[in-house]
Amino acid sequence: GQLGIFGRTLSLKPSMAEGGMEYVVVMMGVSGSGKSTVGSLLAKQLGAVFLEGDLLHPECNVAKMSAGCPLTDTDRLPWLDSIASAVQSVAASSVARPDGVIAVASCSALKRIYRDRLRDRLRKTDSRLCLVFVHLSVSPLQLRSRLEGRLAHFMPAALLQSQLDALQPLDQDEDLNSFTVDATSESPALLVNAIICKLCVSKLTIGPPSMPQQKWAKQM
Repeated sequence: GQLGIFGRTLSLKPSMAEGGMEYVVVMMGVSGSGKSTVGSLLAKQLGAVFLEGDLLHPECNVAKMSAGCPLTDTDRLPWLDSIASAVQSVAASSVARPDGVIAVASCSALKRIYRDRLRDRLRKTDSRLCLVFVHLSVSPLQLRSRLEGRLAHFMPAALLQSQLDALQPLDQDEDLNSFTVDATSESPALLVNAIICKLCVSKLTIGPPSMPQQKWAKQM
């Protein structure tokens, strides 16, 4: 299938264009990797809904992280379920986009078991939904610099090492469409372009940057 957006013609990977699936891109990675910044920009370009994972944390989780205490697996389970529920709500209320991206969500998804829980929750409720994880990989030095300069956020820089210790990069056997991008030095706009290129196979016809936003449109 082919999708048109911002003057581009994007051909979906064959594995992503079968069966009329609807896709949710999950921006994953440790705190400071740019999940919210890149994810919101990606969603805007795709005409998709953006779901900010930080806003779905229970108050007890926010309080715990604010106090400098890392979350446990048990702490994260209700949060992961809230993200899955938010995705389900978007899918239920959105106009169907067979072979298209309906939402972009930010979620650290540090461990394989977290990613599997999200997948399992969605598969049980809607077999048409498919998650694509995009891991934003950033050097520890750059991550610390970003976190130390970030204001008004509940996640302190002191918890960075605990997240790096917990991080389990994407396994080759998780799925065919998820992937990792190096987000250490590229601008958010360039990262979004790189992600779109990886989500789709070329050829891309790039339109003027000033072209008004268009939603994914199936090309006949």
